Amino acid sequence: MSNGQAPTPVSLRLDGKRAVVTGASSGLGRHFAQVLAGAGAELALAARRLDKLDAAVGEIAARGGTAIAVEMDVTHADSVHRGLHWAEKGLGPIDLLINNAGVALTKPALDIEEDDWDRLMDTNLKGAWLVAREAAKRMQTHGGGAIVNIASILAMRTAGAVAPYAIAKAGLVQMTKVLALELARYGIRVNALAPGYIETELNRAFFATPAGEALLKRIPQRRLGTLADLDGPLLLLASDASRFMTGSVVVVDGGHLVSSL
Repeated sequence: MSNGQAPTPVSLRLDGKRAVVTGASSGLGRHFAQVLAGAGAELALAARRLDKLDAAVGEIAARGGTAIAVEMDVTHADSVHRGLHWAEKGLGPIDLLINNAGVALTKPALDIEEDDWDRLMDTNLKGAWLVAREAAKRMQTHGGGAIVNIASILAMRTAGAVAPYAIAKAGLVQMTKVLALELARYGIRVNALAPGYIETELNRAFFATPAGEALLKRIPQRRLGTLADLDGPLLLLASDASRFMTGSVVVVDGGHLVSSL
């Protein structure tokens, strides 16, 4: 029903928001940080190595943005606690978390060693849990916020030689839904972004091979995604434009998940 008034414009801007991005020293995390800064957010970039973070902070500052570097190992609760403490000390109360830190491994399931399993689970699932838990405790005390977990289409349909990665991402999707339920009462929204195959320097050569070309043919749009294809969905989940969304998984994959078997 309409009350006769014009609808309130929906904005993807993040002016006044203070965000933490984990795994921000390279790859998707570094790109996400630049996108959020461009939308007006003030940022704490978190990763294990400060030297790599300094370059990313410099890029944002050169474009007129605000960013600080925060040392954080997501696999250790005390490091997560210290990192978010320093993020809030530098920026003020955090109201947005991009839970992105992760590692990958390509190895057949029967060749996975216990150390392989532990490394992927500790970073991709336990680490995401530790950061989300610590961030949510802080958001709870100052009126709410938003958490965006970076998942993958491998959480829903898998491929060979990615067992622990796919299992961890499936757990991350369920974690998103569980936290969305429990944290809604505190004004905290929890959603997930699930990219498909995104072109990077690391995979560009593979997709030029016959095996890579065969995989591309299974994607309805017949192309890889680009980093820029993730920008709109990221800003949707990060901004108040998604204020009535929580527990959602937004897939960005060119139709890969709906391709025929």
